[in-house]
Amino acid sequence: MTQYQDDIDAIRALRDVHGSAWQGIDPESAARLRAQNRFRTGLEIAQYTADIMRRDMDEYDADSSLYTQSLGVWHGFIGQQKLISIKKHLKSTRKRYLYLSGWMVAALRSEFGPLPDQSMHEKTAVPALIEELYTFLRQADARELDLLFTQLDEARAGGDETAVEFIQSQIDNHETHVVPIIADIDAGFGNPEATYLLAKKMIEAGACAIQIENQVSDEKQCGHQDGKVTVPHEDFIAKINAVRYAFLELGIDNGIIVARTDSLGAGLTQKLAVTHEPGDLGDRYNSFLDVEEIAAGELSDGDVVIRREGRLLRPKRLASNLYQFRPGTGEDRVVLDCITSLRNGADLLWIETEKPHVEQIAGMVDRIRAEVPSAKLVYNNSPSFNWTLNFRQQAYDQLAAEGADVSAYDRDRLMSVEYDGTEIARIADEKIRTFQRDGSARAGIFHHLITLPTYHTAALSTDNLARGYFGDEGMLTYVRDVQRQEIRRGIATVKHQNMAGSDIGDTHKEYFAGDAALKAGGQHNTMNQFS
Repeated sequence: MTQYQDDIDAIRALRDVHGSAWQGIDPESAARLRAQNRFRTGLEIAQYTADIMRRDMDEYDADSSLYTQSLGVWHGFIGQQKLISIKKHLKSTRKRYLYLSGWMVAALRSEFGPLPDQSMHEKTAVPALIEELYTFLRQADARELDLLFTQLDEARAGGDETAVEFIQSQIDNHETHVVPIIADIDAGFGNPEATYLLAKKMIEAGACAIQIENQVSDEKQCGHQDGKVTVPHEDFIAKINAVRYAFLELGIDNGIIVARTDSLGAGLTQKLAVTHEPGDLGDRYNSFLDVEEIAAGELSDGDVVIRREGRLLRPKRLASNLYQFRPGTGEDRVVLDCITSLRNGADLLWIETEKPHVEQIAGMVDRIRAEVPSAKLVYNNSPSFNWTLNFRQQAYDQLAAEGADVSAYDRDRLMSVEYDGTEIARIADEKIRTFQRDGSARAGIFHHLITLPTYHTAALSTDNLARGYFGDEGMLTYVRDVQRQEIRRGIATVKHQNMAGSDIGDTHKEYFAGDAALKAGGQHNTMNQFS
């Protein structure tokens, strides 16, 4: 017996108990509604997707070629279309997630209008987007199953038992569009209590994985901007604990915490760490500060000093009242951050880098794994990187190291279109193509994501449409570049009424009112032109 048939039998028995009062209830119709609404709460989704991520993490530990991927999305419809496309082209959603980017929430979802990635947007926008994404993914399930139910009814009416059996198996083995979301909580939006409260809302909306960074929450900057300020490890550990408590309170015992370090590009700290004895965590954090040795008599009013090994050291303090780290300490701080986070409750790491370079990432991960062998990364394949220039320069350096003649190239101008057909361009594009595979094999990257790709694709596709439609081509631009492509590539949105739920609504009307239902999908519906 399948769950579908079990539900039919259970509802039939329930209807029989209620007698004639329930005569208008069809058990199979009710079972179909249940099948189309597999997840009843966000916590069910969080548990289901946490189990998926944990399984995927174990599989990656056994075989680094089994990495996972996601694209950042900023609206439920965009996330839905991504998963529909994945199922269409790849036949399964396995190893594919969604990423919820704080950058895109700030830029696209705030009531204040477009904002920079500095935690100025409403914190409630984050769980609201998680809930919206899962609403659209569940609707994708309902739509796909509604189409299968229609096919099942047609096969039954036609007496085609082979088709009935095949369609029934598709229903019984239906793969949901619901996948894990890695959700960005920025630096926690306040103190640990604020982090805990927001984390609960995110988990209740369905998030199984929460990413948190070690910046000061009220001075948070985008990972690819200047002016980043980190916090001592004890402050960050408190927020990791806050997120874990939120997971445990809500019963998601295997929820995933992604600890992000911005130390590679962060040269400032807001405060000195508390230290109790030489070599402890606070002392190690402070050891990276840019200091000058002074004598007791040289102290001025308001000076802050550290005593280490009998010496008085004055940290360099800026006019902003921030303290400065010594240049060149970024990688050492990253390694300490990552080891500390893993030893204090984090499950995955995120190292924000300034360029996509496998060996740079691997150099840090090798040091981390010397202490924590299971360490693995979530890595941002960021649109903030100039991928073409970075990898052409890597190709240039590789050829130069091999003794090849690179005199025809200007290393600083390799982005130029004049180099598109060259050997350097070919090598660079191949490196870009294999970057995720190479990074997962060499640098411990379990999950590859692009933070804000759909921000860029929305702008690019709109530019293409506007350029032609408002120019000489007029309607031809839309027909040729949009609708015709939707039809020929089998993109379901060409039947936008169906995608928005019109056919599901008609089905429901039949459930509720039988032959008296007034349906929208009759012979005069223009969507029939796309049958």
